[in-house]
Amino acid sequence: MRVKSRNSVGTASRAIKFLLYLLVGVTPIGVSTSAQQPPAVRVDRGELQGVADSGVVSYKGIPFAAPPVGDLRWRPPQPTTRWTGVRQAAEFGADCMQGRFSPPPPRAATTPATTASPSPRSSSERTSSEDCLFVNVWAPVSAAPGKKLPVMFWIFGGGFVFGSSALPNTSGTQFAKQGVVLVAANYRVGRFGFFAFPSLSQEHRDEPKGNYAYMDQIAALKWVRQNIAAFGGDPNNVTIFGFSAGGVSVHSLLTSSMARGLFHKAIVESGGSRDSVLTARPMSRDGIDPNYPVSAETNGINFAHSMGIDGTDQAALVKLRALSSEQILAGAPLQQGASVQAYETTPILDGKLVTETAETAYKAGREPRVPLMLGSNSADTAGNRVKATTKEQLFARFGQWSAQAKAAYDPDGSADLATIVARANNDFGQAEPARFAAGAFAANGSPVYLYRFSYVATAMREMFRAGTPHGGEIGFVFDTLTVGGFGPPPPPPAPEDQAVSRMAHGYWVNFARTGDPNGAGLPTWPRYDPNKDLIFDFHPDGTAGAGPDPWKARLDVTRLATESGKRADQ
Repeated sequence: MRVKSRNSVGTASRAIKFLLYLLVGVTPIGVSTSAQQPPAVRVDRGELQGVADSGVVSYKGIPFAAPPVGDLRWRPPQPTTRWTGVRQAAEFGADCMQGRFSPPPPRAATTPATTASPSPRSSSERTSSEDCLFVNVWAPVSAAPGKKLPVMFWIFGGGFVFGSSALPNTSGTQFAKQGVVLVAANYRVGRFGFFAFPSLSQEHRDEPKGNYAYMDQIAALKWVRQNIAAFGGDPNNVTIFGFSAGGVSVHSLLTSSMARGLFHKAIVESGGSRDSVLTARPMSRDGIDPNYPVSAETNGINFAHSMGIDGTDQAALVKLRALSSEQILAGAPLQQGASVQAYETTPILDGKLVTETAETAYKAGREPRVPLMLGSNSADTAGNRVKATTKEQLFARFGQWSAQAKAAYDPDGSADLATIVARANNDFGQAEPARFAAGAFAANGSPVYLYRFSYVATAMREMFRAGTPHGGEIGFVFDTLTVGGFGPPPPPPAPEDQAVSRMAHGYWVNFARTGDPNGAGLPTWPRYDPNKDLIFDFHPDGTAGAGPDPWKARLDVTRLATESGKRADQ
């Protein structure tokens, strides 16, 4: 069963619309009229026919697991069936079930999603389905088995409630033109991706529970290990990278024993690392985690009750699996006077796949020794967890360090409240956690490269006066500044925009090749040293380089408040 995604965001501001363009996009990358037919590629389940165009061959909509429908809903991904003949891989598969910021249009109750392959989509629509576990591959047209090209595995963001591997601004085309094999996989989101229920915990006791989104990512990485050599990629040189929830995923994969050996380098773009921001809630015990006082199983029970399902036994689970995909997605109607649905879907401490949060692991020195590149943007305020109506209220959140916070954020008393709150959100959610994780990995000898992205495209500077927003680096990293997405086509990039894009893209490509972003023609990017206060910045004027971090005082006081247990958002 498929539903059309909702592309409207009502009366959202121009800035929000632009962010949605950055993060979501709506236009699948079509097949060029000049496309050519390359030789078929054999993977573990059969042969694939890709599409070659402008020196790049793409393979889209490749199933890496069985459709997680019916009795496979809320189960780890299972092996997909073999196919006979040559499977055409010219069109993206369906996105995983998601609401695109609002519930789907009302529909009659139906049975769970079918397992049929998705039909081709026009440029004006997207489809979503529970049958969504597809992977896409972009490779140089010259790639061949044994070529051993570096591999990059992209994990999309979207708060674990939306996202797609088929977005135009994260196409792997430009990476493939630089000799990289890029892979992007779908993973379940929302209640399909993170869900717990007592009888679900009791069945198939040997399986991990709850974190089906992460299970999908791991299954896709296993597919890469088994099949990527057929596309010319090197299974022993895989870099995982992700943005926002995708960056949170990278941290979770770095700390999960179930993901060890499936990748060799990692990049985190605006993915935090500290507890409470899209990190793991307890499986079954309420009231033990101040960040997540309601356990995952209690959330599941509450959701079942809201759908008229009583009890927690196997019969109740059967009824949950019998709900339509739209019912699981939208949930019960809101209570009168309520404004948001109350059942959160976040990662879960299941004890097998996720045994601890990234912050806990990094503090204990249990991070792997791998090259790491990570950072955030200069106006990276996604989440907006810090709220205050006065400066005094804001600084009081820092507890005994309130005076230090005032000196760091408002030394002469001239800053306006909105600016200070935005900076505190940036520091709490992204900038300080990135520095914290960088320090943990550097301490174990890992090569670490910490960045801040402060460049705003020329045409967007009036809109984003505060700096680069959450997701504002993506088009530069993927070198897709000319690609349209949500809303009207983007303005043509200025020459300086294109120069910054070439530079950022070059650093990411170099890191995938060698674990070091440096290369010919690029400003030197030194390894991160916790004993220095240097930050590598993509400056607002289009230059880049390392220098003393002007945010050091802010990040220092944020660290003190965070590590004392006095969270800045509480």
